[in-house]
Amino acid sequence: MSDYLATLRKHRRLAILRHLERCSEFTSNASILVDVLRGVGVTSTRSQVITELTWLAENGFTENNDRGDFVITTATERGIEIAQGSATHPDIQRPHPRNRGA
Repeated sequence: MSDYLATLRKHRRLAILRHLERCSEFTSNASILVDVLRGVGVTSTRSQVITELTWLAENGFTENNDRGDFVITTATERGIEIAQGSATHPDIQRPHPRNRGA
């Protein structure tokens, strides 16, 4: 895998976790995540999103519920820690500090 693709994959994983952190009950679905990723400049296919959700779940950062037509995902405590930057993983981009001002 090229360095660019590896970096893109790490960024995609972080963007998913950061979105889940902001969601009610830390839950969203794959279709919404496709749009969210497009909005942050990481255009991704549904298949790519599902692949990343599977990887995140296998590594304990999310829990997925495949309902056939759509996949619902919920961030775990560890996933939220990664999104906030209080924990790290070598295969997920570390977040940059956010402006948390008023």
